[in-house]
Amino acid sequence: MIARADGAYGRALDALSLRGAGRMVPDLTRITELTGLLGDPQHAYRSVHITGTNGKGSIARITSALLEGLGVHTGTYVSPHLQDVRERIMVGLEPISRDAFASVHAEVDAIARIVDARTRERDGESAQDVTFFELMTAMAFAHFADVAVDAAVIEVGLGGRWDATNVLDGDVAVIGEVDIDHAILGSTPEEIAVEKLGIVKAGAQVVSAVQRPGVAELVERAVSNVDGTLTLVGRDVVLIEREIVGAGQLVSVDVRGRRIDELLLPLRGEHQVRNLLVALGALDAFMGASLEKVADEVLRTALARARVPGRLEVVHEQPTVVLDAAHNPHGARALASAMSTAFRFRDIILVVGVLEDKDVEGILLELAAVASHVIVTVAPAERAAGLDRMLEAARAVFVPRGVHVEAADGVEHALELASSICGPRDAVLVTGSLTTIGAARHRYLPLADTDGDAAGGPPIRTLVVDLADADDVSQEDDGLDDPEGLG
Repeated sequence: MIARADGAYGRALDALSLRGAGRMVPDLTRITELTGLLGDPQHAYRSVHITGTNGKGSIARITSALLEGLGVHTGTYVSPHLQDVRERIMVGLEPISRDAFASVHAEVDAIARIVDARTRERDGESAQDVTFFELMTAMAFAHFADVAVDAAVIEVGLGGRWDATNVLDGDVAVIGEVDIDHAILGSTPEEIAVEKLGIVKAGAQVVSAVQRPGVAELVERAVSNVDGTLTLVGRDVVLIEREIVGAGQLVSVDVRGRRIDELLLPLRGEHQVRNLLVALGALDAFMGASLEKVADEVLRTALARARVPGRLEVVHEQPTVVLDAAHNPHGARALASAMSTAFRFRDIILVVGVLEDKDVEGILLELAAVASHVIVTVAPAERAAGLDRMLEAARAVFVPRGVHVEAADGVEHALELASSICGPRDAVLVTGSLTTIGAARHRYLPLADTDGDAAGGPPIRTLVVDLADADDVSQEDDGLDDPEGLG
């Protein structure tokens, strides 16, 4: 979803839309030529390169918050966006301004047109132009160089080996949890891991989440093949204890023998604690011995700034509305667990819209244990699963369990239906495609019309619910935080 706008920013959005968001082309030729003509800006700063099936966006945002808190000026590149394409390019935890976005687009698009012409001359008129994601990636790299960040935290869009971000030589390569998601990457976790491990470059410091045995062996082999060093969650970074509190989760961790107590993670769900451990591993690999000189209180303050929109995010009260972008079975499993442990809702009305190429049945099966009523809809995306397919899949999963299923012709209609039956101790849970989440977030937390300052964009109002009592919802102001529109 690319928001509408006027002026130079609007023209930039129009031009980007023509490049086809959502297309993944397994070829680094165009992005290599494009960044080369720009002077390879991705080499102007140190970088953390993050891949994985689920959690990589959260890991990126947590890592950036930690680095910023330690005085490291960061640029963060994530995808896809929820409401505004500027969310993808952040400096100092804030999205790029409209003026800066339009300016860097004009610069990079002019070079992209040269690459397009050369590609057609070489390969004929049917040749593939620079894609939306390739252009966005080059824009992020160029902008980070222009504003002289100290470090860039870069999330892979899809896979790793053929992803446009892989022109980067990451000082730290992060491998989040690997599971089955996009069929284009493979049919087993091990096949998918091979693609994701393509970001591991010679001499890299590699940080890995806890993986299933077959994937773990591949990670160790990849690190050995490039003479890299490996930091493992569960060995080098260990969770000591975790407590659910009103503002999130209070954790104590061990990072290479150093115990750090009472870290407040302002995110919900046990899976976010796992993401935190990976981010701490990335921080340790990036900072090296200098991390030992950083006081625990500095780390606590830094972590408290972490924000991940659309991930177990409460955006409304009366009724309580929770958003979570669980767009595959692995993510849905984590969501179901979090809804059972982080909240105390009586009934959960599930609103779900998924993309056609996703495992719709698998996602719904993972959510079966927590849903009391189901409303299926069509995600606002070209590749959305149709209403008939959504309804058929939901009935197959939920009707035998005695759960009522109904259909709505759009996210807005689905939210109206859900709100009409949601009681004071119930919640509406919106999940599925990122486009579904974005549409719901826009209804409850619309973007401000005004632009932010030169470093970032407008603040977005969000809500924090007391995890011990779902009826107690308070309001606070937070800054705006998170493959190529893949949902």
